[in-house]
Amino acid sequence: MWLDRLAGHSPSPAPSQTPSRAYSPAPTRASSGLGPYLTSSQRPGVTPRTSSLSLASADSSTSSLLASNRRAAGSSLRQTTTTYTGPEPVDILEALLDDGSQDHTQNPAPSITPDDLNTDFDFGGLTLNSLALSDEFVSTPSDSKRQQSPEEHERNKARFEDLHQSIQACDEILASVETNLANFRNDLAAVSADIESLQARSTALNVRLENRKAVEKGLAPAVEDISVSPLVVAKIADGHVDEAWVRALNEIDKKDAAYKKGDSSSDQSKGLQDLGPLLEKLVQKAIERIRDFLVSQIKALRSPHINAQIIQQQNFLKFRELFTFLHKHHPKLADEICLAYMNTMRWYYANQFSRYENALKKMKLHTLDKVDVLGNDDTSRRGAVLSSSRIAGPPHDAFSVGRRIDILRASNQTAISSYLAEEDQSTHYLETPFRNFNLAVIDNVTAEYTFLSSFFSPALSYAAISRHFDYIFDHTLKLGHVLTKTLITETYDAIGLLLSIRLNQHFQFQLQRRKIPAADGYINGTAMLLWPRLQFVMNAHCESVRALTTTLPTKAPAKAEQAKLSTAPHVVTQRFGQLLHGVLSMSTDAGDDEPVVTSLGRLRSEIEAFLTKYSTAFGTDKRKRERFLYTNYSLVLTIISDVGGKLAAEQQEHFEGLKAAFQEAA
Repeated sequence: MWLDRLAGHSPSPAPSQTPSRAYSPAPTRASSGLGPYLTSSQRPGVTPRTSSLSLASADSSTSSLLASNRRAAGSSLRQTTTTYTGPEPVDILEALLDDGSQDHTQNPAPSITPDDLNTDFDFGGLTLNSLALSDEFVSTPSDSKRQQSPEEHERNKARFEDLHQSIQACDEILASVETNLANFRNDLAAVSADIESLQARSTALNVRLENRKAVEKGLAPAVEDISVSPLVVAKIADGHVDEAWVRALNEIDKKDAAYKKGDSSSDQSKGLQDLGPLLEKLVQKAIERIRDFLVSQIKALRSPHINAQIIQQQNFLKFRELFTFLHKHHPKLADEICLAYMNTMRWYYANQFSRYENALKKMKLHTLDKVDVLGNDDTSRRGAVLSSSRIAGPPHDAFSVGRRIDILRASNQTAISSYLAEEDQSTHYLETPFRNFNLAVIDNVTAEYTFLSSFFSPALSYAAISRHFDYIFDHTLKLGHVLTKTLITETYDAIGLLLSIRLNQHFQFQLQRRKIPAADGYINGTAMLLWPRLQFVMNAHCESVRALTTTLPTKAPAKAEQAKLSTAPHVVTQRFGQLLHGVLSMSTDAGDDEPVVTSLGRLRSEIEAFLTKYSTAFGTDKRKRERFLYTNYSLVLTIISDVGGKLAAEQQEHFEGLKAAFQEAA
């Protein structure tokens, strides 16, 4: 009987192989688990149940999905397949159907053990061959386990029907999901096609844009050269002359230059031919507007009580491009406008400085004539005005510089006004009107030359601008030379003359710093007037001392007269020391080649000769004579001891030697 058992079972249990299928939430169907060694196909009288979620349905579902994938093959979207790595669907179904009575995973099929071989089987008195050939069914414990009662079968049937309905519902839901996914995939394909179309159109537009930019880059300069904006035309014709009008004028100038350049070439375009008449009319209209504007501004300069520099800065220099354009397109009219301006400014400066000169002539001045020399004993002082009428004036010192040198160090570089000059009742020296007039001249020369260089350049050369400047200021500068001659012709004021020379040099330095070469002639002419007069006055001092020396007695006076003589410094020595101090104070930076150096040397020699001859009046009293010379030279040295400079150091060294020579007698 154990052979029947061996014949009814496989030698070794093998797990059922489930076909590969797409993933499904239902567990895979297992073979009948009624016996450990029998499959469901060996069960007699039992037909396996099937459902729509069988392996065949799974394959058909997969086929439908693949077919839908093939239908959407026209889409550019990439199709992907997800590989399922979870538990087998058959195992899941087996787990759902198992009620806990059998657990194939935890209780594997029993195998034949040695105890089974030793078991005593009851074959009912039959041999093995008889038992094998017999049709009688032998009941075994395993057969009892495979049989089910009708109630259990009904219950399992109901459960399988419910499961079948659930699986059908899942199939319907999955079919709906499959339909939605297919529609979504179709929609994505349509969107992808639209995106591809938009990308193609965008690429085409980019290419067209790049082509247009390349063409525009090449054509833009040519189009700009042959086109004029209507706004520019309207501004030139009817607009107010301001910064915008100047910008429009510059644009017209550029268009005209481009037109003339294209006109000179043989291959002139149709656009340039059409632009020519319009440009010509615009240029003529601009010339007309510029002429009217400049003429109106020149007329404004002739208005009474007008400040020319304000008009120059606000109305001329602000629109300096106007004259350049006018000179470029109509040189003859530009020259006429320039001549009108020069005549107007010539009249303006001549009128203003004539009034200013008359105001300065009303100032009271100290009069220093030929009696105010070193060798003259007449110490009377008289005041005078510049009109040569003489009245008694306040006392003054003709030889001491005093506070007069402050005029060289004054920080106020503004000339006195005409009104204040007329109302001034104080008495001044000649350097005061000289400084005020020339300071006004220098300031106006600087302003006018700067304006001419800025407004008429680069239309005119600097040589032409210098000629225009000379024409404008010719009368004014001559007026300044006339005033200088009037101030110095009859004066013997050496201090005032040297102060005027230093002021003139200061004005020259200012013009050099301001880079105004046009007034160099005037400065040099003024210097040529002052230096000869200073030499003449210094010679007058020398002649007066020499004359005084010749008047001294050649013989010594009587002893009674000698006893009355004093060794105190002579009044001439006092005057010479003050004059020398003043000259040295104004010559701290002077060179050795100035004429005043030679004049001082001659005057010093005359003073030394005078003192030496005067000391002979002491007769044989050598000690008293040397004491006299010592006190005089010591006084001069004391007066000039606080002055610096190379020339002052030389004079101090000289008088130190003279003082040391007679120091023993002191």
